[in-house]
Amino acid sequence: MENKLTKEEVMHVARLARINVSEEEIERYQVTLKQLLDEVKKIRDVKDCDKELMFSPTTHLARTREDEVDNMVSFDEIKKNAPKVVGDYIEVPVMIND
Repeated sequence: MENKLTKEEVMHVARLARINVSEEEIERYQVTLKQLLDEVKKIRDVKDCDKELMFSPTTHLARTREDEVDNMVSFDEIKKNAPKVVGDYIEVPVMIND
């Protein structure tokens, strides 16, 4: 098993990622990308287990607390802090351009 990728393989990955890499980075990525791909291969090689065999490692059930009604802030109070209100709506600035 080779310990690093070829320069062409690194450049191919760089093109796919749409990044520019220097000669020094290519040399570094030849080793680090190979290590990353080897780890991914280990994950892919793990045998799938039957979903029916999967279970939770704990017997604790989730505990939830009771809903409690507390003091609520009225909409009139909220509108006081809003920069612009139109009727029953708080107007917010447009964040997406056409």
